[in-house]
Amino acid sequence: MDILVQPIVLSGGSGTRLWPLSREAYPKQFLPITGANSLLTETVIRTHKLEDSETSIQSCPPVVVCNESHRFLVAEQLRLAGFEDNQIILEPVGRNTAPALTLAAELILRKELDPVLAIMPSDHLISDEPLFRNLLAHAARLADSNHVVTFGINPDKPETGFGYIRTGDRIDDIASTLVAFVEKPDLATAEEYIASNQYFWNSGIFVMRASIWIQEAQKYCPEIVEKCRKAIDKGQQDGQFFRVDSDGFEECPGISIDNAVMENIAKNNGQVQASVIPMDVGWSDLGSWSSLREIQKKDVSGNVIRGDVFVKDTQNSLLYSENRFVAAVGVDDVIVIETPDAVLVAHKDKAQDIKSITEHLKSENRSEHVFHSKVHRPWGDYESIDSGARYQVKRLSVKPGASLSLQMHHHRAEHWIVVCGTARVTRGEDSFLLGENQSTYIPLGVTHRLENPGNIDLEIIEVQSGSYLQEDDIVRFEDRYNRVE
Repeated sequence: MDILVQPIVLSGGSGTRLWPLSREAYPKQFLPITGANSLLTETVIRTHKLEDSETSIQSCPPVVVCNESHRFLVAEQLRLAGFEDNQIILEPVGRNTAPALTLAAELILRKELDPVLAIMPSDHLISDEPLFRNLLAHAARLADSNHVVTFGINPDKPETGFGYIRTGDRIDDIASTLVAFVEKPDLATAEEYIASNQYFWNSGIFVMRASIWIQEAQKYCPEIVEKCRKAIDKGQQDGQFFRVDSDGFEECPGISIDNAVMENIAKNNGQVQASVIPMDVGWSDLGSWSSLREIQKKDVSGNVIRGDVFVKDTQNSLLYSENRFVAAVGVDDVIVIETPDAVLVAHKDKAQDIKSITEHLKSENRSEHVFHSKVHRPWGDYESIDSGARYQVKRLSVKPGASLSLQMHHHRAEHWIVVCGTARVTRGEDSFLLGENQSTYIPLGVTHRLENPGNIDLEIIEVQSGSYLQEDDIVRFEDRYNRVE
């Protein structure tokens, strides 16, 4: 019998725990933290081509649920990974994992399909992917028999930063019954859990039929189902994106899959069987700089080093350099993360307190918690080079065939200098080409557009001058990426 498996990738996150490498506009799932690919790319790849000796399993292109502001990052990374025929569901605001899953399940059921959903976060590390695929295929077979399945991580220490799962009787040679979810314990309780051999860390990965999720969500949190259905009814398809109605979804309660449904299923022992599959697959949620250090290859002094870094008499530290030379002498147990616009220095035991930095930046109305110095856009990216009173200098990179919107500024003029490639410029009623080392001037208040008609990246130096230089001084008239209000 064939089983249709639909991966659901939940791509939320605020970019706080691995600051300054991750930011609100570019959280950790979009970063190549542990290899050449981003965590999001690795997640969708590992859900592809599931194998099972007993059952024929067909894996669909992934459905990704993400914040609307991340839509082009998700689309581009899926495209580069070879996944273009997929659905991306856009949340106007974050409401935790239960509403996100409800949106996905409801949209899938409206297509008159009821596949097995493989629900997973986009920002976790799994080292042994063949074993994970085998376990996921086993979970799909259980879910096809109306089980709801979660994965428990074999704990190797009494961790107080994770929630736990308690298991009961064996269902088969791999899975056990799910007895309870347990909140993050204190150290003494965590040690008891480890000694009992009945507890596992909660991975946040679930497998179940779409109809089973809606059925159980309707039973235990009907308001979520109601609000999500209304938000879908008033939503609209925009290419590969489905835009959920903002007003309706904002009314939805924010709650996790565990708290909304899974805990109740385990507690009430109803018609649906809750099951746990333990796994030892080199899993990490990469929830802090300390956890990232633990899974990285270390030198003889226990240091993890990336970039242009020099160390002397330094042990058990994590030192990253993206842009500048970093030197550490005579320090132990530290985290040093250098990026072009921010540097973090922390004791490795205080890695969980980094959120206080982003809270400070937010309270001071700064931007370093939101953006990197290089900001990604659907047409390419721009990077701030210099700024001062009434001027700002940026480096723009426009992808082949891409174009910025037809736009106008009320408060600034712009000078464009072509460094590499060919630019097609619209300025008022005129349209013309610029080659390398050529330039043009866009007066304040004049409608304009920048396009790359060539086959290589277009590199532009842009000098802005005026009384107000923020990004919200843009009036868009036409935009191929549907960013016109």
